[in-house]
Amino acid sequence: MKIFKYFLVAILFVSASTSAQNEIEPVRKPGHTNQNKFKQLYDEFATPNMFRTGSGAPGPAYYQQQADYKMDIEIDDVNARLYGDETITYTNNSPDELKYLWVQLDQNMRAKDSKTPLINSTGIGPATSASRATSTYLKERFDGGFNIEHVKDVNGKDLPHTINRTMMRVELPKAMKTGDKFSFSIKWWYNINDHVKDGGRSGYEYFEENDNRIYVMAQFYPRMAVYNDVEGWQNSQFWGRDEFALPFGDFDVNITVPADHILDGTGYLTNREDVFTKEMMKRYKKAKKSFDKPVMIVNEEEARKTEKTKSKDKKTWKLSAQMVRDFGFATSRKFIWDMMAVKIGDRDVMAVSMYSKEGNPLWEQWSTRTVASTLKSYSRMTFDYPYHKAISVHAPMGMEYPMICYNFGRPDKDGNYSDRTKYGMISVIIHEVGHNFFPMIVNSDERQWTWMDEGLNTFVQYVAEQDFGEWNPTALSTEHAKYPSRRGPAKNIVRYMGGNQDYIAPIMTKGINTYQFGSNAYSKPATGLNILRETIMGRDLFDYSFREYANRWMFKHPTPEDFFRTMEDASAVDLDWFWRGWFYTTDYTDIGIKEVKKYAVTSNPNENGRKLAERYNMNPSDLVYFIGEGDEGYDDALNSNVAIEELPTVKEYIMDNFTPEQQKTMKKSPKYFYQVTFDKPGGLVMPLIVQYEYADGSKEKVTYPAQIWRYNDKEVSRAVASDKEIVAITVDPDLETADIDTTNNSWPREAKESDFNKFKNKVKN
Repeated sequence: MKIFKYFLVAILFVSASTSAQNEIEPVRKPGHTNQNKFKQLYDEFATPNMFRTGSGAPGPAYYQQQADYKMDIEIDDVNARLYGDETITYTNNSPDELKYLWVQLDQNMRAKDSKTPLINSTGIGPATSASRATSTYLKERFDGGFNIEHVKDVNGKDLPHTINRTMMRVELPKAMKTGDKFSFSIKWWYNINDHVKDGGRSGYEYFEENDNRIYVMAQFYPRMAVYNDVEGWQNSQFWGRDEFALPFGDFDVNITVPADHILDGTGYLTNREDVFTKEMMKRYKKAKKSFDKPVMIVNEEEARKTEKTKSKDKKTWKLSAQMVRDFGFATSRKFIWDMMAVKIGDRDVMAVSMYSKEGNPLWEQWSTRTVASTLKSYSRMTFDYPYHKAISVHAPMGMEYPMICYNFGRPDKDGNYSDRTKYGMISVIIHEVGHNFFPMIVNSDERQWTWMDEGLNTFVQYVAEQDFGEWNPTALSTEHAKYPSRRGPAKNIVRYMGGNQDYIAPIMTKGINTYQFGSNAYSKPATGLNILRETIMGRDLFDYSFREYANRWMFKHPTPEDFFRTMEDASAVDLDWFWRGWFYTTDYTDIGIKEVKKYAVTSNPNENGRKLAERYNMNPSDLVYFIGEGDEGYDDALNSNVAIEELPTVKEYIMDNFTPEQQKTMKKSPKYFYQVTFDKPGGLVMPLIVQYEYADGSKEKVTYPAQIWRYNDKEVSRAVASDKEIVAITVDPDLETADIDTTNNSWPREAKESDFNKFKNKVKN
């Protein structure tokens, strides 16, 4: 009977604070829908089906289309013009009948009649530079759109087609049924843009010194659009920012350029012995066995000599690639070319760099080594890199394609460079090489969901940067003990998260419609994944689930729901609250300490205790009393320094209900009691990470799961019993949650900044 009595006492203590409220007539409020932050995402997610399952995996009816290309390309180096002739073989693997095909004409963004320049608001300021005034008001617009000479079937018959800006609809002679193949050809040409002056993801950089160009070519051919189970044809127009959605296929590409050019690109070089000199072949074979340092295929001295003259002859480079979604290449007579092998699983992969003398000594020292390090890190986090090479090309921009990417980072004319230039170059190489994994292999829809490739890739980039710093300590300057990553740590996103809500959009927004594109599509999703890995899930659970997603969807087309569902399916961690807050809203983290109240313990009945005992017909001497600081009897109880186990009532209970062996293993008796109330001015749910500091100098960190906020999204309390006096409490001591205001994170409150300065800084940011 005594066990039951003390169980009842415990219940009374829990319910006493609310009993009085229950006796008051409740306030009648209108009903409401479920607004709980932990509500499941059934309303936001697409319904699982035979194509995509509720677990986040491809379903038994999943399909994807295939587009194979055979191309002949020629670059006219005198007029900076590209000519092309391609045959596309399209396979309909869908269960749907197709009456027409959609082809992407991305170069039409640069056509003279393009609408892209007209979608942004413009104005006239009080002053501007002469160059800007000239380019804005006087310069004739560059005409870089596709010139389509014909669209024909395999019999040479013209196919009806309609060009709608950056999309072309090709009418089929008869509808394609499931399993049908259809081949057709397109012939075209266009003027290649100077991407340094006019911008763009491809084009040429001009060097006046010797009248030379470096060509970094992409989006240079009409490309098939994606058709899938999610939205049918992905034929959203290309306005210049949102990147690409493309089907997988096989490519056979012949590229004709001046005979003194060096060229590489997507796929295997199938006529290497025809385009390499004997010395280049000898060096190439050596590079295939060099795992510790790059081997020069074309060195700087040779490149300097070649760029001084121009060959009038031509040479054709032949490249073949299987199961890729796109194709890119780079060519120039200015190129230095080095390679080294890197072991990925049981395969040897070639890490490759192509750069001009303007990139040295920085590029020769770090580019290929960075490629090799990146492949190792990404393979560890996802799957073994499946292609045979990865190329880094020196260009004043950053952009990615299967097996090849274009990266900035250039010393001054004397070859000097700062840490900022070096780390900037290494980081962009890691990022662009990493895009081989997202989205070149895990093939998400960049046109709609920018974050699925940029955000996921930026997250793994952060991991790879830290690996690079650890594996290449000589790359770190004396100022940096670790690699100085710009994106990834939670503290680095605080300024954006706490900014003006009028200029922040949820991550789940089409890329072209977002404010602060870099923060929205790159930084915030990457930081969110880092918080999941380090704080919410832990590395083991996160890494397993992330690899599962990557392996499920390699060489396929995932959606956001596929990612969200897989992460939960593989980890048994309910993350709907996190996806909703971090991805579907612009809520921010702000968690603080509202109040800390101290208590002392005693057996002496107080007024509230006597009333409680009377209400439940209990003996007041059977209760344990907690007296709050400032209440009558608090000082006496505190000064008595009596531990809870020393109270007669507790002693009796322990002796009656615990064996001697159990009593020996009981926790050391607490003498100090606190009720800590935490509030959450910010809307974002996060785990409550609390550090308790004791009078003896020791510290203890406790992480209360995010679910602590499930009943009250504004504030929660924790009762803390300790055998040591608590002298300080800090919320999120290691800045793990992107808390935008840390002035309310500590007790006793620290005057970190005045309210006026705090307000001023928030406005400024």
